[in-house]
Amino acid sequence: MRPPSLSQWSGGGKLFTHRGHAVFYRESGRGGAGAALVCIHGFPTASWDWHRLWPALCRAFAQVYAPDMIGFGLSAKPTAYAYSIFDQATLHEELLRERGVTRVHILAHDYGDTVAQELLARHEERLARGDRSLVVESCVFLNGGLFPEVHRARLVQKLLASPLGPLVARLMNERSFRRSFAAIFGPRTRPSREELREFWSLIAHNDGRLVFPKLIGYMAERRAHRERWVGVLQKTTVPLHLIDGPQDPVSGAHMVARYRELVPKPDVVVLPGIGHYPQVEDPAGVETAFFEFHGRIRT
Repeated sequence: MRPPSLSQWSGGGKLFTHRGHAVFYRESGRGGAGAALVCIHGFPTASWDWHRLWPALCRAFAQVYAPDMIGFGLSAKPTAYAYSIFDQATLHEELLRERGVTRVHILAHDYGDTVAQELLARHEERLARGDRSLVVESCVFLNGGLFPEVHRARLVQKLLASPLGPLVARLMNERSFRRSFAAIFGPRTRPSREELREFWSLIAHNDGRLVFPKLIGYMAERRAHRERWVGVLQKTTVPLHLIDGPQDPVSGAHMVARYRELVPKPDVVVLPGIGHYPQVEDPAGVETAFFEFHGRIRT
């Protein structure tokens, strides 16, 4: 099975409703018994980020889910909406509940890492009260701001989070996006013009850039809820794994160093020369590391 094109990805999706809004998601898998996998994308992109891994993931798991979170990709992007990490975690729980999932593995990236941290915190809270309605069986993180004190926000992120955010969002166009987005990739693995156009098309869908100033609130949320989200990494019994591109200026080698410092028995794979989007830049490397980890936890 070859990775789907963007048109195939978009055309093969489904919709469910979250707080009255349509949310796009992809669903596939080999079928049969076993825990599902949910893939949680980052900011400012969408579930399309996973397309190069999709065939391998769907061969390995009974069901694989990849939603575009609200405000992203092909999902609704309401302007009058209280965007938050907590709400995005609830969105994933609602999708999994609707699809009858009770056991799940997580693969997350960037903004999605923080959503995964909240899902882990809720998992621990459910277990503490004897609730096994949704059990998280493992969590794999790609590059992301797991520790707010070492997250190196880009200038455009800082501007979006400032009072100038709405103006900056309105002035954003494909050309400025290409320039800032390509800079977070590895020097030899930067996306082609066509790939950048595909990423931008998903951002531009439904004027998505206009909700960026609200979505970017996740940086402040990370600081406000650090104890909860970093604490769960230190306390959980769920197997954790980090796959990181060290050339990432936002959450590369410096984030790996912090992970090794704070997370007990850190299980880490570093992909040389890779930047912020390992699943796009080096899908083979991510696939190998991901399945080696799953091979270890299943033995």
